[in-house]
Amino acid sequence: MTDTERPEAPAKPSFELGTGPGRVLVWFYGVFTVAAASRSVVQMILDFDRAPLAYVLSAVAAVVYGFITYSLVRGGEKARRAALVCCAAELVGVLVVGAWTLAEPSAFPDATVWSDFGMGYLFIPVILPVTGMIWLRRAKTS
Repeated sequence: MTDTERPEAPAKPSFELGTGPGRVLVWFYGVFTVAAASRSVVQMILDFDRAPLAYVLSAVAAVVYGFITYSLVRGGEKARRAALVCCAAELVGVLVVGAWTLAEPSAFPDATVWSDFGMGYLFIPVILPVTGMIWLRRAKTS
């Protein structure tokens, strides 16, 4: 049998990021996108002068959550890699902001989504990126 006569192997099915446990991640990231965006928009409109850093950081968190949600729903290797980078950046953000809010509470007259490592959100903001990175590494298609 020559190379041209060999039957093609069936294509490896694409791993869907938003299925199985990934569906739970999509749900959590979707809820956190809405929560962080709503919170930051309301706070920025009503009381921006009180704690601008906290409100901007909450808006940044919303954008990160939204991008990860989109990437998980979109699927594919490129989206998986982008979501993995965003989850790592999110984890760094949670750790930095969490430590900063404990070390210098006066810098944050109002809480952010990531304040005190997400204590106001049952520590989900620090657990979510770790869980996401584990899922995304497991979902690698190449």
